[in-house]
Amino acid sequence: MYKILKAEKLSANSYLMDVEAPRIAKSCKPGQFIIAKTDEKGERIPLTICDYDREKGIITIVFQPVGASTEKMSKLQAGDSFRDFTGPLGQPSEFVNEDIEEVKKKKYLFVAGGVGAAPVYPQVKWMHEHGIEVDVIVGARTKDLVILEEEMKAVGNLTIATDDGSYGFNGMVTGVIEDLVKNQGKKYDVCVAIGPMIMMKFVCKLTKELEIPTIVSLNPIMVDGTGMCGACRVVVGDEVKFACVDGPEFDGHKVDFDQAMKRQLMYKTEEGRALLKLREGDTHQGGGCGCGGDK
Repeated sequence: MYKILKAEKLSANSYLMDVEAPRIAKSCKPGQFIIAKTDEKGERIPLTICDYDREKGIITIVFQPVGASTEKMSKLQAGDSFRDFTGPLGQPSEFVNEDIEEVKKKKYLFVAGGVGAAPVYPQVKWMHEHGIEVDVIVGARTKDLVILEEEMKAVGNLTIATDDGSYGFNGMVTGVIEDLVKNQGKKYDVCVAIGPMIMMKFVCKLTKELEIPTIVSLNPIMVDGTGMCGACRVVVGDEVKFACVDGPEFDGHKVDFDQAMKRQLMYKTEEGRALLKLREGDTHQGGGCGCGGDK
């Protein structure tokens, strides 16, 4: 059992929890995720690691209730426990394994949409800990849905954007990117964008025009988290990839977002899953199940 040490509501539709998981905290890196399970019959829920404390053995997660399992999860309080809490899973962010001196030479822009602020935060925090100054954009539909504002301010140069103009920049995160580059003359070597699929699609469309290499996280399309279900199958360039085992981070300019979003909708129905399995054959699953989909 994995004890919940802290549980709080961050906004109208997002929750934060600190979970006692020393083995995960000891080895996890920015960009990786865990799989949580509330009880023996509960659904497996993949969630990107928002923060970690190696000394105290704590993992922080942030999530939104989108179904029965996450709704049940939102009712848990400090003192309750998860039945399973597995990780770290997935590949860490590329810069973690790069030569630190080379990373320091680059100018990074981080863009987070909604609950995407959760996986962006540990990356920005890592940069701050290594003495690298970065710009950060956090977007939300309205002021009440902005999360981790103070945490982001402590580790990066933060700009808030709200769709309705109730706080910060009035408009989408793409508007902020254009302002930074075209009006303020900022130059970036890498953009990291994490949030809803539609947001990442339009950020990538803009950064491609601006010639800024862009990394995205496809955590939003993961279901099982081990490659066994085939839900997160995506085409990146000319290759079939699986967000949970090959990612969750990929070159955003190579991701076929339209196909991925259409596939997401189909996967939600039993008939849709059957059709996808028929169409995709041996590439439907991504490994971990002995199907060979990871080869």
